[in-house]
Amino acid sequence: MENVTIFEHPLIQHKISKLRDKNTGTNEFRALIEEIAMLMGYEALRDLPLEDVEVETPIETCMTPMLAGKKLAVVPILRAGLGMVNGILALVPSAKVGHIGLYRDEETHEPHEYYCKLPSPIEQRTIVVTDPMLATGGSGAAAVDFIKQHGGKHIKFMSIIAAPEGLKRLHQAHPDIHIYVGHLDRCLNQDAYICPGLGDAGDRIFGTR
Repeated sequence: MENVTIFEHPLIQHKISKLRDKNTGTNEFRALIEEIAMLMGYEALRDLPLEDVEVETPIETCMTPMLAGKKLAVVPILRAGLGMVNGILALVPSAKVGHIGLYRDEETHEPHEYYCKLPSPIEQRTIVVTDPMLATGGSGAAAVDFIKQHGGKHIKFMSIIAAPEGLKRLHQAHPDIHIYVGHLDRCLNQDAYICPGLGDAGDRIFGTR
């Protein structure tokens, strides 16, 4: 699929395998989510715009490239998406952070918005939406809808694992955005959980049940 990157880097694959292990505790799970987000972000942000600025080195003054324009915006889908934010901020500490709150109807599995706060001016920023799991694709598609409604244009979506159903749905709903996936899993089960998956990412990041 065009505008879809599925990672094959051995470090990312190794860390995802550790995420899957049911014996991985909250502290290690949280750290792994951040590390994977940073490794994925390194690739996802390779097209950030640059401009030459004047810098004085210990030897001489030179023109050298630095990030241009308005700062990057990281927009996690609450609550699991929060786990990926620090990994991206480690790469771009000056990035602004917005939030989108969605909950999933237990019967229809469709998303509903309960919170949306985005950095301004959002239309001038590169926006990275984070959610560790792309399952049905409903929440991801809805989050991108909300961002576009608020004026966002240059949008990327980062997910650590995805089901084929969710990836297809998000791509069809928003073929203009670039989607980055750490690993494409087998399928969704009847409860809309990714298989083999890693359980509930939010619960495992925050130590809740």
